[in-house]
Amino acid sequence: MKQFWIVSACALTLAACGQVQPGHVGIRVNQFGTNAGVSNEALGVGTYFTPFGTTIYEYPVFTNTYTYTHSATEGSRTDEEFNFQDKNGLGLSADIAVSYSVSTHLAPKLFQKYRTDAGGIIAGPLRNAIRNALVNRAAAMGVEEIYGPRKQELLTTVQNDVAAYFEPYGLNVEKLFWAGNVRVPEVVLTQINNKIANEQHALAAQAQVATIQAEAQQRIAAAEGEAKAIQLQGATLRANPEVLRLRAIEKWDGKLPQVTSGGTPFIQLDK
Repeated sequence: MKQFWIVSACALTLAACGQVQPGHVGIRVNQFGTNAGVSNEALGVGTYFTPFGTTIYEYPVFTNTYTYTHSATEGSRTDEEFNFQDKNGLGLSADIAVSYSVSTHLAPKLFQKYRTDAGGIIAGPLRNAIRNALVNRAAAMGVEEIYGPRKQELLTTVQNDVAAYFEPYGLNVEKLFWAGNVRVPEVVLTQINNKIANEQHALAAQAQVATIQAEAQQRIAAAEGEAKAIQLQGATLRANPEVLRLRAIEKWDGKLPQVTSGGTPFIQLDK
């Protein structure tokens, strides 16, 4: 009988204990007594006595990644995509992933602010903050910018806004990622693709014209160089006529033409 009571007491003691798992920080919440409320002391890894009315909540202190997506096979089973508009009111949507962690010493403050666990913060305050920042930032940009060259810039500004908002509460928003392409109405997407294709063709045509112009300039330069060389050569020969006679002698094979005049070609010997 005595052993029964000992085992029962041990079981009750274990049942009145809570744990903080590795990689997490704990927050003790008391429902009753003089210490009712959220404890200001963060709990490290270990096992703690949790009498009736006491609960330990955990937040991850290592980096976690969660994806808000339209798909039911990733993140939540419900549609968690973000809907927003460009500066002209065009409706867009996108899936976004977030990497986050919780600062150990600020974990109690984070719980005091939102009164929920990590899953509740992801589904509620964090998602709302991302959505609000995305709506505000995208409203100043056109769809071609959002879908094209300023796509990453948009997400970076949203990340900075969200990170600054949660920093005082110890929620570290480390990185936001596009989890796929920004979804644009099909008609608008076709227009964007056609414009991009036309721009590429125009660039190719400009490059071809530049090549033709460069080749023409090379030919002109070569012709001008050759003309200047001929002019210089002519001026030299006019200034030194003996050079022409010397060249004629150098090219003569020594044979005299069969002429009746008896003259000697090219060569005029001084007496």
